Amino acid sequence: MALHTLLVEDNKLIRDNLIPTLESLSAARVRGVAETEAAAMAMIEAHDGRWDVAVVDLFLRAGSGLSVVERCRSRGGHQFVVIFSNYATPEMRQQALQVGADAVFDKSTEIDGLLDFLERLSTARH
Repeated sequence: MALHTLLVEDNKLIRDNLIPTLESLSAARVRGVAETEAAAMAMIEAHDGRWDVAVVDLFLRAGSGLSVVERCRSRGGHQFVVIFSNYATPEMRQQALQVGADAVFDKSTEIDGLLDFLERLSTARH
């Protein structure tokens, strides 16, 4: 089952590589992209609960990925928010989980972990 996915990532090169990777190697289907905290919140609101997973970078062009996660605390039980960042230090992981992230993955070493997470979500929905 396809996962309606929102991507919050300000780096165009990463977006241009990540989207086809997610869509070819997992059930994720990217339905929206945002580069800033404000744009991410507008996108999430525009999708009005019709999203399954948000993949969020920590450091955005303007604002913070942690703020996006925190503002998604009232999401539905079928919705998940994950951090995908180059700065997934133990301290940032703990902080992200405390503000409501469901998982944290390092861009440089844990792409397989993100793909596995998305696959488990898709499988659980069947």
